[in-house]
Amino acid sequence: MMATKCSVPGTGAFRRGLIGLAMIMAIGAQASVAQAAEAAEVIRELDKSGLLEQAIERILERLGDKQRRTQEASERAESEMKAKMAQNVRPVDAGRDHILGAPGAEISIIEYSDFECPYCKRFHETPQSLVRKLGAGVNLVFRHFPLDFHDPMATREALGATCAGLLGGNPQFWAFANAVMARTETNGKGIPAKGKTDPLVALATSLKLDTRKFLACVKSEEAMRKVKEDIADGIKSGINGTPGVILRNNRTGRVISLAGAVPEPILEERIRELSR
Repeated sequence: MMATKCSVPGTGAFRRGLIGLAMIMAIGAQASVAQAAEAAEVIRELDKSGLLEQAIERILERLGDKQRRTQEASERAESEMKAKMAQNVRPVDAGRDHILGAPGAEISIIEYSDFECPYCKRFHETPQSLVRKLGAGVNLVFRHFPLDFHDPMATREALGATCAGLLGGNPQFWAFANAVMARTETNGKGIPAKGKTDPLVALATSLKLDTRKFLACVKSEEAMRKVKEDIADGIKSGINGTPGVILRNNRTGRVISLAGAVPEPILEERIRELSR
């Protein structure tokens, strides 16, 4: 299997490296051939006795501890940076945002999502389930964050959902978004076509949207501007992947940044934490 990360060398390879290094150092220090041979013999005896093995294990343990501390420090720094950037999140605006639940809820689950992201597809129902469970105190805000490697389909679906909202209001946005998430094959493949009809146009038609207006909207500067505004807001707020979630207490302004498809119990726990 191809390595996917930098790792500490295995014990056997490390031992051989130490023996070879000791011999090179002995020779490099202008030792005589006899002295170099004697040094090598001492190292071999230590190896046979198990003392070298113990020394190597201690070295590996220390290296591992150092690596863990470095990793933990890096994760803490990243977490602190994301928490700070999350404070830049755009306040929820009922006239601008796609909101599921009570527009004036105290807590907003602000989700930055990509219709072609398989993790977004998996996560899509989780925050909606919590909005239904927790009632008027929590709402869900959907913001677009299509990733380059899922384009052009990810951006086109974002434009389609935006236009469904512009033409049919908030209910049509959510109907369109839910249908795309349910039907897409993800990873840039989109919704499988049935016949020659564009699947997004067919979906718009099924939702009683005007096809001509929908097609014009998808190509419009207004729709693209709204998608780009969401992307810019996400980047400014520390989002670097999807799904990305920022919980915001709309009364106090406090925020919590979360990454990835967070399990529902954890998401609920953080919401309750923010409500206190």
